[in-house]
Amino acid sequence: MFRRAGLISERERFMRDTDMRDHYDFSTSVKNPYAKKLKKQVTIRLDEDTIEYFKNLAEEKGLPYQSLINLYLRDCAQSHKDLKLEWQ
Repeated sequence: MFRRAGLISERERFMRDTDMRDHYDFSTSVKNPYAKKLKKQVTIRLDEDTIEYFKNLAEEKGLPYQSLINLYLRDCAQSHKDLKLEWQ
């Protein structure tokens, strides 16, 4: 299991002496068509009861709760839902 200092395998020696770019040709590559749909990680503060609600709902639906929250927010954004606030 332990290697003696200074001894490396033939494969490791090959990998150290080889530039991997020599083995790949990206000249015919295409951009990822889904790149615009990638998700961005953000930090958001939510009430504990809100998280619990979505966790329970997500469990019923068989989805990860963060995906379910994303679906709700996407639906609001796509339908241009407006929030009506009343301060008391």
